[in-house]
Amino acid sequence: MHARIVRRRAIVFRLLLITAIATLTALPARAQSKPFEPVVGQPGKDVVWVPTPQALVEKMLDMAKLTPQDFHMDLGSGDGRTVITAAKRGARSMGVEYNPDMVELAKRNAAAAGVSDKATFVKADLFETDYSKAQVITLFLLPSINLRLRPTILNMAPGTRIVSNSFTMDDWEADDRFVIEDGCVSWCTAMMWIVPAKVAGRWQIGSEMLTLTQTFQKLSGTLGTTAIEGQLRGNAIAFKAGTRSFSGAIAGNVMTGTIAGPNPESWTGIRQFVR
Repeated sequence: MHARIVRRRAIVFRLLLITAIATLTALPARAQSKPFEPVVGQPGKDVVWVPTPQALVEKMLDMAKLTPQDFHMDLGSGDGRTVITAAKRGARSMGVEYNPDMVELAKRNAAAAGVSDKATFVKADLFETDYSKAQVITLFLLPSINLRLRPTILNMAPGTRIVSNSFTMDDWEADDRFVIEDGCVSWCTAMMWIVPAKVAGRWQIGSEMLTLTQTFQKLSGTLGTTAIEGQLRGNAIAFKAGTRSFSGAIAGNVMTGTIAGPNPESWTGIRQFVR
């Protein structure tokens, strides 16, 4: 009888041991199945994650005049809120994010919002991504990262709109700036740059030579012997030479526009190439 009790206890012990091992083995799987939840300030490849307030997201897209015809990209897209907001406005939108957990979270958020057909997310490096097809880019990165991206941005199509939460592009001054004062506690400033056309050089306007020096969107130079100061906004150009005010648009190697006055005159500028 004693031996039978000992064997029974041994069997019970083995069963308990097997159950305990199975339970311990299943714990990591259960932990992994818990949905990822981001934490403000968590480290990333280039910056820590801090969400943009929704009020500023809306304002950034307002400043960019985002339309359903635009392709929008958000650099460092985090939980996907900016991409999702753009998609709700009818635009095709893509988020670029290095953290794969954030990418999957953003995809789930887009699905919950019903915009998965327009909102996409890719796990990618900011500095190895092609932005050339975007008409609007939004970002919430550090000034040093913006500066590294700046050469690529300046080579994008003239008129591309770049909107940043809070951080600058160094000495490239913003074309527009807006601060939300109501309902926003931190990270409440939006700045927008419009990629300017490249116009530095010589342009023939009638019998006069227009010589332009360009620093981002700002222009200086001469028209004939008269000093000029001017401004670019994408492909739009405006400059003043003495009492004459010129405005117009650039299409490749040709400028066309009008000279303001009681009887506005048309003008055409042709780019001159050094031979």
